[in-house]
Amino acid sequence: MYYYFIVNPNSGAGKGLKIWNQVKTILNKKNAEYEVYFTTGTGDGRKKAHELTSSHKEEIRIIAIGGDGTMNEVLDGISFGCPVILGYIPSGSGNDLAKGLGLPKNVKKLLERVLNPGEEIDTIDYGVLSCAECGCIRRFIVSAGIGFDAAVCHDILDSRVRDKIGRLFGNKAAYVASGVKEYLLSKPSRGYIILDGERRVELKHILFISAHIHPYEGGGFKFAPNADDNDGKLELCVVSNKNKLKLIPTLLSAKGGALKNTNGVRFFSCKEAHIHIDRPLAVHTDGESCNYQTDIDFHCVKGQLRFIR
Repeated sequence: MYYYFIVNPNSGAGKGLKIWNQVKTILNKKNAEYEVYFTTGTGDGRKKAHELTSSHKEEIRIIAIGGDGTMNEVLDGISFGCPVILGYIPSGSGNDLAKGLGLPKNVKKLLERVLNPGEEIDTIDYGVLSCAECGCIRRFIVSAGIGFDAAVCHDILDSRVRDKIGRLFGNKAAYVASGVKEYLLSKPSRGYIILDGERRVELKHILFISAHIHPYEGGGFKFAPNADDNDGKLELCVVSNKNKLKLIPTLLSAKGGALKNTNGVRFFSCKEAHIHIDRPLAVHTDGESCNYQTDIDFHCVKGQLRFIR
């Protein structure tokens, strides 16, 4: 069996390279056949995944080593013109996908699953975000959203902010600082969602709306406790309240617990959704920026992704 590794060496403040060195040592000891590609900037993972899957007709196995953003790029880049099996060894700061999949934290155990998957190859769902106005179409495997959660992602992607705070206090502190900053800057919005082309829900004082394949986002916040990667549906989390201060304890409860359907929080299960907001807000897919939009569409692609878990 031949393996292709797409590695973000800078993920997790250099953790990606350290984990790759562990993986490489084990691969060489086992005489495994593989190729490795290192990403150096935004879009590299997407480009390499597309090149690999576009040039193959037989089954190909691609293993991503990096954060959720690296896995997002790989998923977004692959061509389904050939049979593709994906694997993932997390090395990011948040690793929400690994939490959702229930992957072990031990690198040796993870690599053993990759090399000898047996019954561990599953077919799971993925989501697609599209924006008719700008023509943007992006896949996602964890979550996508508009509003406050996306604004935090945008801020974190600003390397000047992340690196400066990360060097002084650590990567988690950078997420906290960005979260506080964007929460204070956030302003309520109005809009609506249309669920499965039928049900329209009017919204006021919107903080954010997120669509989930997996329950966690933002580094361990369980914003969609009922999300299931095998049910062909998205779990929408809608957070809106006239008084932002009242939302703080509710949102914090999702760290180490699960967000509850109370105090300005609502959940909706659907196969697809259209979202309209009265002014452009930040948008993300798996923490990666999709700029600022007013109208976006989500839909779930059921059971088309073969994944080692």
